[in-house]
Amino acid sequence: MTLVVGLGCQRGCEVHTLLDLLESALAEGGIERHRITALASIDRKSDEPGLLALAAALKLPLHCFNAAQLALYADRLSHKSVVAFAHTGCYGIAESAALAVAEHLAGGPARLLITRKKTAQATFALACAG
Repeated sequence: MTLVVGLGCQRGCEVHTLLDLLESALAEGGIERHRITALASIDRKSDEPGLLALAAALKLPLHCFNAAQLALYADRLSHKSVVAFAHTGCYGIAESAALAVAEHLAGGPARLLITRKKTAQATFALACAG
């Protein structure tokens, strides 16, 4: 099974903030961290130091899609953020990216296993496929 963590964050979000969110959401969902296949976000975050540090710390690839690719998932989101749309062109980064990357890696349909979890600086979602 392919499990992909989708993440959105504010610029300058620290790696420990992302890791805390990831670990608490996985613990709440009863998912062991070693089962995660990849991390996902929007392409404008592909150089975000906190996301890159998280990917390195977890030894996971970070896959990023553009807003047009993520916008295709709008009807499958648990929450549509007008603020996210205004800034990025898609209604939700964490959920959209998790779904997009899970489907890309698995070559088939994905679903949200853990819907959007939000802190002041970051969002998390978990999608599965296969």
